[in-house]
Amino acid sequence: MTTTASARTALPDFPWDRLAPYGERARAHPGGIVDLSIGTPVDPTPAVVRDALVAASDAPGYPQTYGTPALREAVAGWFARRRGVPGLDPDGVLPTIGSKELVAWLPTLLGLGPGDLVVHPEVAYPSYDVGARLAGATPLPADGTAQVGPAASRVGLVWVNSPSNPTGRVLGVEHLAKVVAWARSVGAVVASDECYAELGWDVEDIPSILDPRVCGGSHEGLLAVYSTSKQSNLAGYRAAFAAGDPVLVKRLLEVRKHAGMMMPWPVQEALRVAVGDDAHVAEQKERYRARREVARAALLGAGFTIDHSEAGLYLWATRGEPCWDTVDRLAARGVLVAPGAFYGAAGAEHVRVALTATDERIAALAERLA
Repeated sequence: MTTTASARTALPDFPWDRLAPYGERARAHPGGIVDLSIGTPVDPTPAVVRDALVAASDAPGYPQTYGTPALREAVAGWFARRRGVPGLDPDGVLPTIGSKELVAWLPTLLGLGPGDLVVHPEVAYPSYDVGARLAGATPLPADGTAQVGPAASRVGLVWVNSPSNPTGRVLGVEHLAKVVAWARSVGAVVASDECYAELGWDVEDIPSILDPRVCGGSHEGLLAVYSTSKQSNLAGYRAAFAAGDPVLVKRLLEVRKHAGMMMPWPVQEALRVAVGDDAHVAEQKERYRARREVARAALLGAGFTIDHSEAGLYLWATRGEPCWDTVDRLAARGVLVAPGAFYGAAGAEHVRVALTATDERIAALAERLA
């Protein structure tokens, strides 16, 4: 009880609450708000996926926590076809109720607790930090293993995120291979958040942690986390999965069975169809490419510098000033963005600009920054 209470009291305030006053100011703009603060898809869910959901809607029984064999085989096929990961064992695939759920609960599912360290990037999605705290473990922001120092023996989990949210940075094969080798030397699990991997812009090779060039052909101690929310406009479906080491997946599965953490059967079918259809993903990527070009040109023309952003759904932009000043400046023009400070101290002079808005709203951004 004491450990649980201390973990809860150690949780940070929900960061988005701080953004609310700026949202109100942006909404007061005569032309309405251009909300680029949260990466929420706005385009239609593909018909092929909706049809699959409808076809599976007669679902009176309980679904399988492990997912159907057909779903797990479809995910394995997707990894081979799209991610350069041949031979993924379908036994090493586990559907999850969105990716944030797994990110937040993975340290707990792995049995980590007080005394354990969870390493995550210095500029990072806040749920890596929160997940460690929920388990009673200690989050450790670090972009290199050398930063961990003599505490390496306490590391139970290492998060990598490529392409990064929020920066859009892509980690190469050599970098990821070094992380894997180091984690294996200290007995830690590596979890790789790869949710934006289909959205590469300035880079062609976005390796998975399960890529043979990275892991040496063995998935031992490795998990890749993926979501179809962005590439397939399925955020409302909560359709994601983890894949990698079958031994690790079985450990997670046992806890999830007890906790009732199961993806609904109709969503499992929708996910199976989504990962098997590449055409709708390519179509959606082109929508985002066009919006990115407009938003990028508008920001550069307004005096911003854009760092990284070679992949993903965001532009990591700066004016060389405190991020909240930038947020305020844009809110006055009816534009809402996310302050980089939400993602760590190293983001204090950046803002994250999402591409998940309609063509009309992206055009409004360009007009207001001109």
